Amino acid sequence: MTPSPVSDLGGFLKEQRQQAQLSLRQLAERSGISNPYLSQIERGLKKPSGEILQALAKGLRISAEQLYVHAGLLDADPSGGERSALDVRTAIRADPLLTDRQRGVLLDLYASFVDDEPMRSS
Repeated sequence: MTPSPVSDLGGFLKEQRQQAQLSLRQLAERSGISNPYLSQIERGLKKPSGEILQALAKGLRISAEQLYVHAGLLDADPSGGERSALDVRTAIRADPLLTDRQRGVLLDLYASFVDDEPMRSS
């Protein structure tokens, strides 16, 4: 039986939390999510929203995209091709924690790594 994305996400979160040497309570404080709710996510009982996943990614200091893939919100792209680049750009543009200037800088920086001709802002 294939694990559901929610329980797969919970296991992934727990593994990331343990690798970061954080207790459940510490991650809850870092991410601004209640300890009981975080416990339910790790046990696969709750499916978190994109905002919650973003807060958890920030608390764990990992890519939100990784959590979106494990939650089943994004498809994993094993080739690392065009779809992955579009997903990164979409995530940067959608991040409510970034200012317009920060988004522009990140998009330019990302483009400099993956594109033949980076999109530079004036």
